[in-house]
Amino acid sequence: MKFSGKNVLVTGSSRGIGAEIAKTLASFGLKVWINYRNGAVEADAVKEAIETDGGNAAVIGFDVSDESAFIDAIKTIIDSDGELSYLVNNAGITNDKLALRMKTDDFMSVINANLTSSFIGCRESMKVMRKKKFGSVVNISSIIGETGNAGQTNYAASKGGVIAMTKSFAIEAATSGIRFNSVTPGFIATEMTNELNDEIKNSINAKIPMKRMGNAKEVAEATAFLLSDHSSYITGETLKVNGGMNMA
Repeated sequence: MKFSGKNVLVTGSSRGIGAEIAKTLASFGLKVWINYRNGAVEADAVKEAIETDGGNAAVIGFDVSDESAFIDAIKTIIDSDGELSYLVNNAGITNDKLALRMKTDDFMSVINANLTSSFIGCRESMKVMRKKKFGSVVNISSIIGETGNAGQTNYAASKGGVIAMTKSFAIEAATSGIRFNSVTPGFIATEMTNELNDEIKNSINAKIPMKRMGNAKEVAEATAFLLSDHSSYITGETLKVNGGMNMA
């Protein structure tokens, strides 16, 4: 894929989908800034894997829900590279409970980690990207943000909010040459889903028209496309990566 920019920050990229996004973007020639909150060892391993394959990466640790830390991190990237061309807001958490048992703190902790952090990243990257009138941001949402799910009121609200927020940023940034899009993964095979027993996996796959879970590489490739020059006339869109589970 073709990229006119030079570097990208991927939040929550020390493992899982974020790590695969980082590796994929590095394979296309971008310098990747690998963000982590607690997984320093894992982040270093992603960096080593990228560099072993001939790519360029740096590790930057901060909590995305900490506004000042996020701002400082972007400043660090600008001081180092002179620009920030791309951003992937991937970091997020879950804290599942039935709504009747969910405390306000349980709700807000997920909103802050998933939605507020993405807002901060979008806002601060837009400030930087406007100077060059170029940039692309992809926010990783979820199929749950489109459909809802029992026990995930907080997560659904946060990811649904990401989709709506992305569209609003896209409208505001369009004349500045900056694009904002979102990706909504469905059930993706990760360390967490690998722990499910065969009965549960089969039950999930039965609901998916393609009869299988996706993999992190498929999410990463979709993300790369939306960041790249190949999607230069696409903004405010939501790309579903769910095997046909939600076609609405």
